[in-house]
Amino acid sequence: MKTPFALIVDDEPDIIELLEITLHRMGVETRSAGTASGARRLLQERTFDLCLTDLKLPDGDGLELVELIQSSDAPHPVAVITAHGNMDTAITAMKKGAFDFVSKPVDLPALRQLVANALKFKDHASAKDRRMRHTLLGESQLMRDIRSKIAKLARSQAPVHIHGESGAGKELVARLIHQQSTRSDKSFVAINCGAIPHELMESEFFGHKKGSFTGAVGDKKGLFQAADGGTLFLDEIADLPPSLQVKLLRAIQEKKIRPVGEQQEIPVDVRLLSATHRNLAEMVQNGSFRQDLFYRINVIELNVPPLRERTADVPALAEHILVRLTGQTQTHKPEISPAALDALQRYRFPGNIRELENILERALALYDGKCIGVDDLNLPVGIAETHLSEESRYDPGRGSLEDYLEAIERRAILHALEENRWNKTAAAKQLGLTFRSFRYRLKKLELDD
Repeated sequence: MKTPFALIVDDEPDIIELLEITLHRMGVETRSAGTASGARRLLQERTFDLCLTDLKLPDGDGLELVELIQSSDAPHPVAVITAHGNMDTAITAMKKGAFDFVSKPVDLPALRQLVANALKFKDHASAKDRRMRHTLLGESQLMRDIRSKIAKLARSQAPVHIHGESGAGKELVARLIHQQSTRSDKSFVAINCGAIPHELMESEFFGHKKGSFTGAVGDKKGLFQAADGGTLFLDEIADLPPSLQVKLLRAIQEKKIRPVGEQQEIPVDVRLLSATHRNLAEMVQNGSFRQDLFYRINVIELNVPPLRERTADVPALAEHILVRLTGQTQTHKPEISPAALDALQRYRFPGNIRELENILERALALYDGKCIGVDDLNLPVGIAETHLSEESRYDPGRGSLEDYLEAIERRAILHALEENRWNKTAAAKQLGLTFRSFRYRLKKLELDD
């Protein structure tokens, strides 16, 4: 087995010696440089499997080395060494392609874990099938770009924030980032932050000790410990209360957690992915989401496009969903008429892929057993035509603008209620409304019976 080589770049001899001793004990050969120019010279002389670089060098900037290595023909993981508490610089480095960061004074267990994660890339790149076309379906340019970004993001430990409408496939994207990464042999833990009662959140996230509160009849591991070594996906992170936002921020920065009732912090090795359908930047502006936490989780942002922006992918998605719903093979799946496919491609899909699944599941219960037609789809009247015909053609002769907008709002709410089987909480979430706002609109439109 080939001995791995690491490049260490730091102008402090004591730090270089500490890193060399630690890596040699892990079976890693090292070369070291005290300057950026010395590091560039070593990079020209041989190939490395890992680089550890300080960000402040006598003749340059560690960020320049990050960019140089990532732009080379054979990029390898680069981890940056930062002064304690200097997270802003570490975030900048990860945005430029750094694999991870370690803070001074160097925590040796955390350093060993970082090195072990980075060295997995040697075998992982050749052994892993990075093609995702059979999981993240679609040949539109938008989906090709998403698959390309997922492959790149899988090579980093940087936090990723996935933004997109409800039902667009954010959790699927998060799972693929995990599956394509070196953490794929460890756990992927997903949690919807909006589904946990606020009073239980700290215990769910960080665990608790027996007797730490009423009902704590035993020790319990939290989500961070369950995902240790793997990936933690926080869906609808915008729903976190302020008190937990503070604790989550510390867990990300220190890479340690403290269970409820525990005196000591516990180190955890977790890749954090998050998602929401809400606009976090606006929430930061209005004070409902912490700005410092936003910058920590939004190191890299990935936007998942709504289905209406990639209607060319609808036929392939529909075919895949029908095969899955019926358990049939490609050759024996139910057929969809050209007219029905055309109607689907013109439909706006406010509920995205999740709504397409619901529509096809309903169609399977209605069709004649031979071919799914337009009537079997049972698409909402008017919305299945064109978006513009419903929402942009206002005729003053038919009433006031207020009445016109109220009619559109009424149709959208009724559609969301029908799609969610009249579950008001789910319908409010699909529309991007708080339950209180949704309830107010129901009352205003006299739909609250």
